[in-house]
Amino acid sequence: MSGARAGGWALGIGHLPYNVAMLTVGLIQHDCPPDAPKQRNVDLCCDMIRQAAGKGAKLIVTQELFASAYFCQREDEANFALAEPIPGPTSQRLCDLAKELQVTISASLFERRLPGVYHNTSVMIDPAGAIVDRYRKMHIPDDPRFYEKYYFTPGDLGFRAQDVAGASTGMLVCWDQWFPEAARLTAMRGAQVLLYPTAIGWQPEHPRKENEAMREAWRTIQRSHAIANGVFVCAVNRLGVEHDITFWGSSFIADPMGRVIAEAPPQEAAVLVAELDLSLIEQTRQGWPFLRDRRIDAYGGLSVRLLDEEK
Repeated sequence: MSGARAGGWALGIGHLPYNVAMLTVGLIQHDCPPDAPKQRNVDLCCDMIRQAAGKGAKLIVTQELFASAYFCQREDEANFALAEPIPGPTSQRLCDLAKELQVTISASLFERRLPGVYHNTSVMIDPAGAIVDRYRKMHIPDDPRFYEKYYFTPGDLGFRAQDVAGASTGMLVCWDQWFPEAARLTAMRGAQVLLYPTAIGWQPEHPRKENEAMREAWRTIQRSHAIANGVFVCAVNRLGVEHDITFWGSSFIADPMGRVIAEAPPQEAAVLVAELDLSLIEQTRQGWPFLRDRRIDAYGGLSVRLLDEEK
């Protein structure tokens, strides 16, 4: 990546835009009842964005697909009606809100790109009310009650970074959070803060110990991305019972050493606001220079599915 970008400089490893030392982030965690109309969820989220702005947040992040219940539990053609073009009604409302509040908003939407092509898309909206970037979810799951391949075309925009609010962010989405390659490539674009809007929870057939282990694994993998890349990680999850899934909330923010510096409750709506000290990125990377010591000459095998062990 070369040339100037809005709000900062061209980015590469070791060249981060220190336009601000501190960035105040707000995460919006709420329920989306299966029988609630879309307008209810959008109204609730917008009200909570106002609360986050009132608490000083300059970058505000929604949970995954915040405008509706998590419809991917079933394969149903009727659910495609929930999708919108971008720009569209919901994104325009958020654009108007960002401009009114003079904040940056990262929102997760069900995008209708054209007939038969839909994406799970995050948009970045600046304080002028303009959509300055979008990210289409790259990793699409297909598991019981997470039938996303039925609805979403895999992303085709690649891993990206956005210069917003004087810092650099990287938008990723839910299933992306389990893949170290996604976090690494986004950090290599210069992202200081990785954003993971999420919809993850427990299923009724799983025993309690397995559910608890799953939630801990979810926290651990994202904290490891923070450590391995020397960045902040913001994970924002929904909550409540939707059909067969109990979403566990627990949205959190981890610093570049993997320390959880803020966390929302597991079953309560929350406007989680925290101040990120961006100077910790350089400080941490000086002590743990993982990016410096990468053996880029030895990683060619990552471009194939499996390595042939016989060779």
